[in-house]
Amino acid sequence: MLCALTLEGNILGQKAPPAPNHPWDASTAKQKLTMPPLLPLAPAPDPTKVYTLAELVNIAEENNPDTRVAWEKAKASAADLGIAQSTLYPTVAAVAVASSLQADLFFGTSFQRQTIESFAPVFTVDYTIFDFGQRSGQISASRSKLLAANFQFNDTHRKIIFQVMQAYYRFLDTKGKEDVARANLKDAQTVQLAAEARLQSGLATLPDVLQARSAAAQADYDLQAAIGAMEIAHGDLAVSMGTYPTTQFQVESLQNLKLADGIADTVEASIDKALSQRPDLMQRVAELRAAGAEASVAHKAYFPTLQIEGSAGINRSYGVQINLPAVYSPTETTWVAKLSLQWTLFDGLAREKRLARAHAEQKQAAAAVDSARNQIENEVWSAYSTARTALRQQRAATALLAASIDSYNAALESYHLGLRTQIDVVSAQRTLASARGADIDARTQLLAGLAALAYETGDLLYAKKP
Repeated sequence: MLCALTLEGNILGQKAPPAPNHPWDASTAKQKLTMPPLLPLAPAPDPTKVYTLAELVNIAEENNPDTRVAWEKAKASAADLGIAQSTLYPTVAAVAVASSLQADLFFGTSFQRQTIESFAPVFTVDYTIFDFGQRSGQISASRSKLLAANFQFNDTHRKIIFQVMQAYYRFLDTKGKEDVARANLKDAQTVQLAAEARLQSGLATLPDVLQARSAAAQADYDLQAAIGAMEIAHGDLAVSMGTYPTTQFQVESLQNLKLADGIADTVEASIDKALSQRPDLMQRVAELRAAGAEASVAHKAYFPTLQIEGSAGINRSYGVQINLPAVYSPTETTWVAKLSLQWTLFDGLAREKRLARAHAEQKQAAAAVDSARNQIENEVWSAYSTARTALRQQRAATALLAASIDSYNAALESYHLGLRTQIDVVSAQRTLASARGADIDARTQLLAGLAALAYETGDLLYAKKP
């Protein structure tokens, strides 16, 4: 057996790559690994339905495996709390002891062989009566760890919601730019047709027509790039929802979304809100509380513990000695009770080191809370400033788009009347294309900026709408 195990270990054992100059051959290892089956997903989105952002978020929360990871971690922490609470109760066990003893006993002038066999079913009890709060301290630490795991679970949902929102607004941005590219191509083709018509009537030159054709070709090129970016953003949004990138679905148009007129809270109120409801900060506070409880447990290890142990049952024995007849003992009742006070006087400074480690971890947790608080304040301030800037830019982009539309229409009309040149019309068309793109960017940046502010303040977990 030893040879077989050694041979199997040499053949199937994991080894390091044999050389540094080429990749490791993983074919053997892949045969040993079995990928677990994928967990069942929620029903795929309906390709004919127009989904709102809230519906996309719901799909993501059902499908994203990160929520299940955080959920199982919270369940494990709840089990740890139950384990800590179980120490408050006695341990009762049923034990059946069967033994056989054979020995040569010195009796008189010779050794006499004896054989004794016994069978004793008993119940044992082990209970700590008093330990100066060590068990209650461990329960308090486990309860705080469960609270931290629950806050981490909420923070996972907050991050997933924000990931879907970011991917959603990126998709709206690329979809809007695709529409803009199509409108730009249509305008460029209109200018091209006008230039060719004027060339036929002798009112334009061939370079004017070539310039218009070049502008139309550039607009078509920009349209193809916009379509590719939109397809990539669509796949990113599907993946953020926990579905496959090839999944087809429809979302609301950017033009149908209502834009906010301003930010409801002041930056001070937003910071206060974040400090009161951000789950990651609450997780750090719960971890600090758990570290404090662990330090208390380490300190109470210096005190004694009072325990009671006992057993009760019956015993039946059989004995035989050489040259003597076998004897069966009567069934007898047995019990043992022991009360012990245990106090560790010296353990090689192990308790001192554990207490020092617990205090260091407590200070580390306190520093983590301060660091998280400072970081959250800065994140909220940055998100608030970004959202406020996006709000101003959106207003400016709306005015720019309106002015560019009027300028382009006037230039095209004047071109038909012979009052403007081809260069003027192409320039107005390019300015309009840039204004359309700026309007799409400003809209999506405003939506994304307000979403980022809600993410930083924690409002995403307390939305009034579904």
